[in-house]
Amino acid sequence: MTNILQAADLAWAEQWLLAEKKHYINGEWVRGSGQSWSVMNPATGKALCCLALADSDQVEGAAIAAHQCHKSEVWSRKTTRKERADMLNAIARLIRENVEKLSLLESLANGKTYAEAIVDDIPTCADIFEYYAGWTDKYYGEVSPVEDGFLNFTTKDPVGVCALIAPWNFPLYQASLKIAPALAMGNTVVMKPSEFTPLATLFLFELIDRALDLPKGLLNLVLTDGDTANQLTISANVHKVSFTGSTGVGRKIVQNSGMSNLKAVTLELGGKSPCIFFDDTKNLDAAIDRAFTVMFSHKGEKCSEPTRFLIQKGIYDRVLEGLIEKAEAVRCGDPLAADTDQGPQCNEAQFNRIMRYIEVGKAEAELVAGGTEDRAGDKSAGLFIRPTIFSNVPQSSRIVQEEIFGPVLACTPFETAEDALCMANDTAYGLAAGIYTSDVSRAHRMAERLDAGMVFVNRYGCYGLSSPFGGFKESGWGKEMAIHSLSSYTRTKGTWVYFGD
Repeated sequence: MTNILQAADLAWAEQWLLAEKKHYINGEWVRGSGQSWSVMNPATGKALCCLALADSDQVEGAAIAAHQCHKSEVWSRKTTRKERADMLNAIARLIRENVEKLSLLESLANGKTYAEAIVDDIPTCADIFEYYAGWTDKYYGEVSPVEDGFLNFTTKDPVGVCALIAPWNFPLYQASLKIAPALAMGNTVVMKPSEFTPLATLFLFELIDRALDLPKGLLNLVLTDGDTANQLTISANVHKVSFTGSTGVGRKIVQNSGMSNLKAVTLELGGKSPCIFFDDTKNLDAAIDRAFTVMFSHKGEKCSEPTRFLIQKGIYDRVLEGLIEKAEAVRCGDPLAADTDQGPQCNEAQFNRIMRYIEVGKAEAELVAGGTEDRAGDKSAGLFIRPTIFSNVPQSSRIVQEEIFGPVLACTPFETAEDALCMANDTAYGLAAGIYTSDVSRAHRMAERLDAGMVFVNRYGCYGLSSPFGGFKESGWGKEMAIHSLSSYTRTKGTWVYFGD
């Protein structure tokens, strides 16, 4: 694997984008019956391809196909667990064999750099399928201690039809985190990628359809917008929804579950994560570098990035100076170019949202870096925003309390550990938090009291498939990755057997 974009891959992409884009429903490729939609390149403002979206009847048709496949038990019972594992491993191989093409499609539609896609995103997708292949025969029930004369045991049954709704910031990665455990546990799938970034997921489905002989209805792909995808959240043919996206949409999905068939819901939602720097931080320059990188990589379009830096007063100026220096050195530009540090924001709506928040921030705090569009030279039609840093930001300000989802950082000084803890916990979100300190006892005390689902000590942003990902409060319900994700793709059944007189 190489991080250098090959001309042959670019030529391939140009040809692939010209082909008609269809939906995969019940083992067949079908034309959309909905409105026309253009997938845009945010670096150039030009359309990459056009497609007809699925309408609500087609979305429901995909759910019906998945439900019929589930009822046939062809995947949950008639396919062995080893066969399930073999299929997941085969998908992983397809990803590895096509990592450059998948990375290119991801970069073109999302705007993240090709280097970010091919290093951070796509290879991990293969890892995900391999990881969950290993769980197909290792997640099971137990025998419960009950009174003499009885045997009670539990089993882990598939939920049924899983509607998987992925966001536009990590398109294929998020799709993989949902598809792999759903299939591993014997479920059927309706996949709905973001209409802004469907390309890599669509190409993977094409690869799977060509290479693997799957039961019809097991894997379905609908390309549509959020309003039409709402059908999945109210359909009686869907038994679970896994959604990654905004807290507002998450609330609506919960409401729709209650108003329909009480389908299970897993939500990975927003974040406003703090990173706390104490004045005893060892190797402060390295800490600044790591925190800056995690915050501003992928254009800041990440739910778990540390968008709030809480910095002890004794080192505040030094940390701020280091951040400003790094922000001013960032090169925005063509995401396919090797010397680009930051690509464009994913879509125009998000670009405009970020710029509005920057204007709000200017009225609330001191702007010390960025705060502007970057459309010089050949970037004139792109959605580029300079890395933006605000200083001395009040805790009550909107740019502290509300998720922006872009390259905007709020820095605030603090005096005591208790002050930092109060500020860190004082938002509606609780996804992640970071601590930098050389005092291991303080690190444990802070980690215990931080109201966040993930805490990183002395290195912000540590992720692994064997560790659960997910937050508290309005950051969502449930976990992704690790064994913890499997409970949301299974139902626990208890069986009593009487063998007494």
